[in-house]
Amino acid sequence: MKKVVIIGGVATGASTAARLRRLDETIEIVMIERGEYISFANCGLPYYLGDVITDRDELLIATPKLMKDRFHIDTRIHSEVTKINPFKNSVTIQSADRGTYEETYDYLVLAPGAKPIDFNFEEVSSDKVFTLRNMNDTDRIKTALDGVQKAIIIGGGYIGVEMAENLVEKNIEVTLVQALPHILAPFDDDMVILAENEMRKKGINLLLSEMAVALHETEVGVSLELESGNVVEGNILISAIGVVPDTDFLKDSGVSLGKRGHILTNEQMQTNIPNIYAGGDAVTVTDFVTKQVTAVPLAGPANKHGRIIADNICGIPSKYKDTQGSTVIKVFDLTLAATGNTERQLSLQGIEHQTIIIHPNHHAVYYPGAEQITLKLIFNSSGAILGAQAIGIAGVVKRIDVIATLLRMGGTIYDLTELELCYAPPYGSAKDPVNFAGYVAENVLTKKTDLVHPRELENIKDNPNIVVLDVRTLGERNFGKVDGSIHINVNDLRDHLDELDKEKEYWIYCAVGVRAYVAERILKQHGFQCKNIIGGYKTISALGLLVP
Repeated sequence: MKKVVIIGGVATGASTAARLRRLDETIEIVMIERGEYISFANCGLPYYLGDVITDRDELLIATPKLMKDRFHIDTRIHSEVTKINPFKNSVTIQSADRGTYEETYDYLVLAPGAKPIDFNFEEVSSDKVFTLRNMNDTDRIKTALDGVQKAIIIGGGYIGVEMAENLVEKNIEVTLVQALPHILAPFDDDMVILAENEMRKKGINLLLSEMAVALHETEVGVSLELESGNVVEGNILISAIGVVPDTDFLKDSGVSLGKRGHILTNEQMQTNIPNIYAGGDAVTVTDFVTKQVTAVPLAGPANKHGRIIADNICGIPSKYKDTQGSTVIKVFDLTLAATGNTERQLSLQGIEHQTIIIHPNHHAVYYPGAEQITLKLIFNSSGAILGAQAIGIAGVVKRIDVIATLLRMGGTIYDLTELELCYAPPYGSAKDPVNFAGYVAENVLTKKTDLVHPRELENIKDNPNIVVLDVRTLGERNFGKVDGSIHINVNDLRDHLDELDKEKEYWIYCAVGVRAYVAERILKQHGFQCKNIIGGYKTISALGLLVP
């Protein structure tokens, strides 16, 4: 009879255990969990703190009793593995109930997860500084929020942004401090700026490119000192500056670790020691697009790891086929979703790519309630999809899920044009935003359009050979325009061709890019040099570029 010891619960550990039992009724399974809770909805913790989820028990996915009764799994909580002994096939456990003892195994599964990076403000009492990882952290923060009027959050990742939103919804004044120029690294700056604007609109004091250097305790809470000299006051501080793999106990084990402490595995989730497997936030993965080794702490991949580990232990060949990084987050009234690589990641790695930004409606514009989606598609000169990002009030996740599926299947922008998706006016358009993205990308690759990013406007201010042409209506222009641009309504363009200079290059914009494309096609067929500014005035104004 096989014996499997699993270190850690939550996504990978619990899914491994349940899958093992479903595959083999005779296998002995022992799960070791340092805390009290073996499987909980960690993605739901900020929403419980914000009172969106009101029943704490709803967060508890599986209890030791359930695992024992349903799956016949020996679950030992308040037990910490302090050492693994591969040559003896055993682990050393420090238990609240049984003291220190050894447990043998035939197979060992490592699912320790990741832990928050310690900000290490030693002079401040622990009841004013918090991190959010587990149920105990959640309970501490929940209790501390009583009477809080001002909160400081350090870190603009998922936890930081979700906590900021949920605290604001509880009428707490929030300052979010982010060391990087923008929040939410899985999104490019020309997309995430829309979320930053939303956060500011909802009252969050968002401090970007600000490095925290010191924290002091005050009579009413804490005082955070920033490198710029700014000082932020609050009753409590929540540190959400990132996570590191919780693998300190493995350093002398013989299990191979990466530079940052991540466990190294093969496609079968097997470590360098054949009968030891690992998964979840503590392991490295291969990026689906670039094939580079990376770390992506997401719940979806972690659950897949558990299933694959269980399959291989039970003799079912199974491989993990890389990580796309598909992700979604709610930011007040907006939804942000992404899959694949960002333009920033691809540029850093020197990977050739092109981008488009479009602003289609999420369903037929004539049906009530149509909302614009801002959709960014990233692809290469062969048409391969490298990534996509979208932001909007409605219809965002559907579009990124479709593109994520196509990306996983090796699809191209040409496949986007051919997708036949569900359509009725309340749900979509005859030309779905996904199709539309494919059409625009196809126009780029077939040289029917030449695109230029709005950020390039700053580089041509003093270039007399480039003219910015606004083809919107006069009414639209009166509400805002690119500084120094000339204006000709696209409907009147053919009547004003003699006013334009074929020795100059025209950069054209409309509201979102559609009319600019029509104008581009007109001008090119009359011998003019021109380019379409990606995303039109909506993107230009969001980035604050040359808009008086």
